[in-house]
Amino acid sequence: MYKSFYSLAKAPFSKDMEHGDAFESTVYQEALNGLAYLQKSKGIGLIIGDPGAGKTFTLRSFKESLNPALYHVIYFPLSTGGVMDFYRGLAYGLGEEPKFRKVDLFRQIQSGIEQMAQERKVTPVFILDEMHMAKDAFLQDLAILFNFQMDSSNPFILILAGLPHLKTRLNLNHHRPLAQRIIMRYQIQPLGKEDVYAYIEHHLKLAGARMPIFSPTAMEAIALRSQGWPRVINTLTMNCLLYGAQQKKEQIDEEIVRLAAEEGGL
Repeated sequence: MYKSFYSLAKAPFSKDMEHGDAFESTVYQEALNGLAYLQKSKGIGLIIGDPGAGKTFTLRSFKESLNPALYHVIYFPLSTGGVMDFYRGLAYGLGEEPKFRKVDLFRQIQSGIEQMAQERKVTPVFILDEMHMAKDAFLQDLAILFNFQMDSSNPFILILAGLPHLKTRLNLNHHRPLAQRIIMRYQIQPLGKEDVYAYIEHHLKLAGARMPIFSPTAMEAIALRSQGWPRVINTLTMNCLLYGAQQKKEQIDEEIVRLAAEEGGL
């Protein structure tokens, strides 16, 4: 209903948006630049941010930018399982049939990484998401598992992603061996007020908007309510479109934003 009322060709703020259509905020570009440096240097990187900051979309954009003939991406979000589940998941990702004993899995994974890099000339890229929930055993094992030729070689890219307190955990003494090997760190910050305005306009334009749908005061209210977090902006803006269409508002004002925010608990 709201699409026809506001003459939109498609739903804005879609989760399945192509990375080429992303709003190129300073924060987004900085994150991608950090990942590009990691791609060139290889080794271990850290991406952290609050819920709704856009971590997963940024990682997906990075994944889609890689040449599949040169990079093999293994996305692994199962950070709350056991250590053996962790090892098996990595082995499966490398195309291996997991061994039964941990020591054998350890060797199998390292061998699989080296063979992929040296024989096939393909760099394995491990994206480990939600790592703020990982057990200490996970983090401690990573420092050992991704140590090649007495730490003289990095035939892989490993990205650890999670909420900000992952950084705090890595600063603990028993995780220092891993923390000291991280060569790229980036914390995704919220969008500034001007970027929030540009972000909304960008997505509405992608959806086919031909006229301003949100008043300046409505945009300011969205920036204030969302505090600049993309996921909250998406949810709040969509709720506003629904409310605005129901109330036949040709242009959404701050009152519609207030109602939409209260209804959505934002």
